[in-house]
Amino acid sequence: MATGIEIAQRAKEQLVELTKLPVDTVSGLTKQEDGWHVTVELIELKRIPESTDMLATYDALLDEQGHLLHYQRTRRYLRDQIMEPEA
Repeated sequence: MATGIEIAQRAKEQLVELTKLPVDTVSGLTKQEDGWHVTVELIELKRIPESTDMLATYDALLDEQGHLLHYQRTRRYLRDQIMEPEA
């Protein structure tokens, strides 16, 4: 069984391979009954200055061994966009 760090790394690797987009950060990791839920921020459009980069949030589901089962883009935003916490 893989550790959380290994799962996060596998999620990043597989999302980069599928989307051809660079990773900004892993912003979430949760172990649940159906597998590992990983949230990764990818850079969809690099701009100058960096504060205007277009980022996207991708949610991924991986099995115990780190194989990607499902992913989808859930949000696009500018790097300098202020996000309000969800209620």
